[in-house]
Amino acid sequence: MGKIVSPLAVGKAVLLRTVTHYFTGRVAIVKNGEAVLTDAAWIADTGRWHTALKTGSLNEVEPFVGPVSVNRAAIIDVTEWTHQLPKEQK
Repeated sequence: MGKIVSPLAVGKAVLLRTVTHYFTGRVAIVKNGEAVLTDAAWIADTGRWHTALKTGSLNEVEPFVGPVSVNRAAIIDVTEWTHQLPKEQK
């Protein structure tokens, strides 16, 4: 296995889970208290988690119109998103 690096790194596309919401986006800034995502969307319904991660299929998507700041204390987990970031409402 190669070197493991944090998916919460500038330039990476991610699927991020907070205590109440899911987000996709590209990490633009990481600070002690926040992570800023561009091309971001609130994912209202991921569908089956493994299916979403494996295929990129999401049931409900609500894109943001600009960057979004996520409080790092609210982040539960982050994984790299290997699919195109969703940009259309669904």
